[in-house]
Amino acid sequence: MVNVKEIKSIELTPFTRISASIYGILGLITALVMLIGLVIIQVTGLIPELGQFNLVTGVGIPLLVLIPIVSFFTTIVVSFFSVMIYNLLVPRLGGVKLELDGNEVENIPVISFSLILSAIGAIWAFIVGLVLAAVISPLFSLFSALPSVSNITADFTATTGATLPTSAEAGAAGIVVSLVLIIGLPIMVFVFGFIWNALFALVYNYIVTRVAKIQLDFSQISEKLHELKHIPVIPTALAVALVYAILGLISGILSRNLAQFISDFISYFIQTALFALLYNYLAPKIGSIKLNLE
Repeated sequence: MVNVKEIKSIELTPFTRISASIYGILGLITALVMLIGLVIIQVTGLIPELGQFNLVTGVGIPLLVLIPIVSFFTTIVVSFFSVMIYNLLVPRLGGVKLELDGNEVENIPVISFSLILSAIGAIWAFIVGLVLAAVISPLFSLFSALPSVSNITADFTATTGATLPTSAEAGAAGIVVSLVLIIGLPIMVFVFGFIWNALFALVYNYIVTRVAKIQLDFSQISEKLHELKHIPVIPTALAVALVYAILGLISGILSRNLAQFISDFISYFIQTALFALLYNYLAPKIGSIKLNLE
């Protein structure tokens, strides 16, 4: 029997804690793979131009420390604020809905899924655009205020006959760039995010579910509160990888790179499988994701 469940809210602390832990470990795995690659390059001398520079100690070891730490703390910030934004938007836009048959996701309603995820992406784009505008705008203003700029422009025009932007034009350009970052970027992210998320749901609903389905083992804690106890690894990884492989095939046809879908399938299968394995290992120890489902 298929039941439609809407994710009304997500508990902040459990989600942030386990997400940061998983991505911290994935960062460590990535750093180890890079270290092995650097060891091979160093030993075989594939890049003779390096001379006496030691790739392992100069690059590999620092990355082994930096990547997991950056991954962990970045995920804390992104996860915490993404969930907070989600919880604030649900009363206005509605939450993600899932059609569940037991532990299998039979269908992902397209509009609810695409709308809230693209809205979260747009808010993040607004924040990033605001920060970039706050950095870029003063630089344009400083550039336009420098006395030497007018002299350089005059000399260049006198020498070549061509014209460079004036100080006033440089200042105006800074305003335009700031407006594009603050207004244009969020709109673009929302539109393209909506299309991408809609395609994801459509491909999953009408193609991938015939082969494999995402599986999520929920356990009911109270009337509305549920916890994600376990993620079956192979079916979930296969379903997610197939979605991205098909989307990669579409993208590959448009870009004339038909091999892209193969790398997408392998990459997302490994990533999803590792995520599920780590979640299943860590959830009993540090706490699972808890959701209000109705």
